[in-house]
This record gives sequence, C-alpha cells and structure tokens, in this order.
Amino acid sequence: MLFDTIAAKTTADGLSAINLIRISGPDAFSIVNGIFQGSDLEKCESHTIKYGFIHDQNKIIDEVVLFLYRAPKSFTAEDVIEISMHGGNFIANEIMKLLIKEGARLAENGEFTKRAYLNGRLDLTEAESIMDIVSAKTSKQLELANKQLRGDVHRLVDRLQEKILSIIANIEVNIDYPEYDDVEQLTNDVIRPKVSNLIKDISDILREANTGKVIRDGIKTVIVGKPNVGKSSLLNSLLKEDKAIVTDISGTTRDLIEAELNLDGIILKLIDTAGIRETDDIIEKIGIDRTKTAINQASLVLLVLDQSSHLTDLDNTLLELTRNKTRILIGNKIDLGKKINLENENIINVSAKNNQGLDLLAAAVKDLYIDESLISEDYTLVSNTRHIGKLEETKKALQDALLACEASLPVDMVEIDLRKAWSCLGEITGQMTSDDLISTLFQKFCLGK
Repeated sequence: MLFDTIAAKTTADGLSAINLIRISGPDAFSIVNGIFQGSDLEKCESHTIKYGFIHDQNKIIDEVVLFLYRAPKSFTAEDVIEISMHGGNFIANEIMKLLIKEGARLAENGEFTKRAYLNGRLDLTEAESIMDIVSAKTSKQLELANKQLRGDVHRLVDRLQEKILSIIANIEVNIDYPEYDDVEQLTNDVIRPKVSNLIKDISDILREANTGKVIRDGIKTVIVGKPNVGKSSLLNSLLKEDKAIVTDISGTTRDLIEAELNLDGIILKLIDTAGIRETDDIIEKIGIDRTKTAINQASLVLLVLDQSSHLTDLDNTLLELTRNKTRILIGNKIDLGKKINLENENIINVSAKNNQGLDLLAAAVKDLYIDESLISEDYTLVSNTRHIGKLEETKKALQDALLACEASLPVDMVEIDLRKAWSCLGEITGQMTSDDLISTLFQKFCLGK
C-alpha cells in the first residue's frame, strides 16, 4: 500500500451531464468526510452509495452521489471514493481544490492503474490493457484488449515460464544432488529437445502476433500514383467525406494528407500523397520527395492505376519503385473502361467516383495481414509491441542455450541462458522489471486512469 491519498477527475473536460472524481489512498474516507454533508463516511460500509452535498464551510458546492469502496476490494486495492457530481469544469475544479486543501494530492497520469499494479491488483499486461480498452477504435481492438485484461497473456507467459523453470530446477538438482538415483540426468542431449520445443512455441506465438499487432496498431498505408489518377477521390470515397481536394488539375495534392480508416475492423493509417511526375514546380517537388519518403516508411502501399488508359512510363516507374513493398494494385476509373492487365499481378478494379468495388479492398488487406483462424474467443494473441520485443529476447536467449548444448558446454553454462529467457518473460508481466520502465509505461495513461 502507498502512504498518500490521490485524487483526479476521471471524466473529460467540457460540458457534460455528470463528472466523476476518484480519490484513492489511506485517508480517502477522512478527506472526503471533511467536505461531505450527509452520512458519516467513517462509519459506512464498503460497496455502498451515499447521497449528500459537497460544501465549503457554509457554502454548498454541489449535490452529489458517493460510491464507497474499502481496501482491498477496490480497483487500486486501497480505500477509494468516487464522487459523481453535475457536469462542467467549474464544479469539478472547485471540489478538487477542496480535496487538495483537505490533504489529497493531484494524481499523476495513470497513477490509479499504477497503484493497482503495485498493490498486486493487476499484473503489468492487465494494466496496459486498460489503456488499450480506452484507445480502442474497432470491435476487434476492444476484444483483444479485453482478453488481455482478463489475464490471457499473463497465463500464456506463465506457461512458458513454467516450462523453462522446470528445466532450470532439474539442472539445479543434478548439480547439487548428483547422488539422487530417481532424478533425471539432464545431459545436453536431454536438454536440447526441450529447448528446441520452447523455441518452436515462441516462434509460433511471434508469427501469430503479426495478426494481433495489426489489429491493435493498424497499418501505416500510403496511396500513391501518377497525378490525376484518382488518389484523392479514392481517399474521400473510403472515408465517406471530402478529406482531400479533388480537381481535374494535375498536381493538386502537394502535401501529405493523413486520415484513419476502419476497414472492417482493421485500422488503415492512410496517407494520400502527391502524384509523382517530373516537374519544375519547387513546391510540387517537395511534395514528391515526401511521397518517396512515405513509401519507404509505409507498411502497405496502395498503388493506384488508371484503368481508362494504358500504362505509361510513369506507371511503370511506380510499379518498379514499389516492387519490394507489400502492396495492393488498384485499377481506378473502371467505369470508363478496362485497359490494364498485368501478368502475375492481381488488380482490384474500382470506381472511386461511383463507390464501386471498394469492398474488395478490405478482403485484400485481410488476406495480406489477418489470419482469421486466430481470431476466436478462446485463442490468445499477443499484440503489444513491448511484449513482442520481450518474446524476441526470450527466443534469442533460448537459441543461445541451444547453441551451448550443441557445443557440449557444461549444463550450468546452459542454465545461464535459460535464466535470462525466464527473466525476459517476467518483464512482460512485471514480475521482473525496473522502476524506470514502470514510470514510463504509466505516464502514457490519461490523468484519471
């Protein structure tokens, strides 16, 4: 338990029907009791609701409802009170001033969730999932975050750690008690297949994590093509709004236009780029340079071609420029004809102007990035970049252990790499972590969390 009491408004600023202030810490009940006119909170039971008024001496500030939670049966595992009041910034600010005057401290970003973690209420993966829930923009993102909150990732990591720990424990017994006849003699030949199986398990998890990461973080996507091919029209049609200016004049788009698109549960972080062509216009040249940079940095390229005319030298240049990128070819203006067929290349034919064929794009993106068999209620997908990085480190440590086995090094030398693998997994759940990591993670949370 921590020794001070914190408070923060958990609802967003602005006009609203109600606001909520959360207070957590050992003095939560006495602090709120000092400004509450109603029941004596010190005598109230946990998980009850009390009606009354917040007052500043003889002046009523607001009519409120209090939700009372006594430790350890609360989100932070501390004494917690939530004050539900009328909306508007002024009332909330006045009540926050009173709480601070009574001895509370303004909470830091993410400090309520941090306390829940430090007090053993959540592990690190579950704490991180709360921010994923708040940030979710699609049903698939929300489903992933809820699975992580209920402990799916934690249990996955625990199972891997148990397997590693079993090998380590047997090595220790072999070293310390070699005279035991009933203990399996762990030679390198015995350890090698066990470590190989662990590497395979983690490799499978990492491969499947590509689907999870795409769902959680989206896909950085650029729309490229020659001038006047219909890139901006495609962007507007996908977004169902006039995000980009559309004219018959070539070179209208001179800067990058960014937007997010929920494409059947997958977020495409779209960038509409300037058309690439030879030009003497200085401003347009800058836009074209930015387009080339965007192509290099993108995960997915949507290369738009004009189906109403044959391929030009510029089209062929763009095809070559994006050849080594993950890309989808889009034949626009299909309503005006179909003149492009590329050998060994699949083209999605659309009419951005008439909203024709756009549903095919979602299917193409899913084919590239999503394994539908992994998206089920009982399947655990790792999606967090930090978790994936730690799994990569775990795999590397296990590969080092395998190399040590193959080099016939003593088993206690193999154990060093196995312990490192175990520790890397522990950093995912917070079992093994540093204060700096904890501070950095929770600073990303909003204030009321």
